[in-house]
Amino acid sequence: MGKMDFYLGALDKYVKKEHENSSIGIILCKSKDKNIVEISLNRSTSPTIISQYETKLIDKKLLMNKLDELFATG
Repeated sequence: MGKMDFYLGALDKYVKKEHENSSIGIILCKSKDKNIVEISLNRSTSPTIISQYETKLIDKKLLMNKLDELFATG
């Protein structure tokens, strides 16, 4: 978390344009340990969201239909 904050800070200071929002970081883990998450985020002042995700894709037909809907209205 600390190393990511360092890189995000450098990105915002040296790369981000004035009209852009602050950079965000995403940490993906195979599993989580509640104690490690709590300790890692204990001193963080940045807004943080912890979520769970599935590694299994949705049905291909459903995905294609959703993409068709998205691009048909665009």
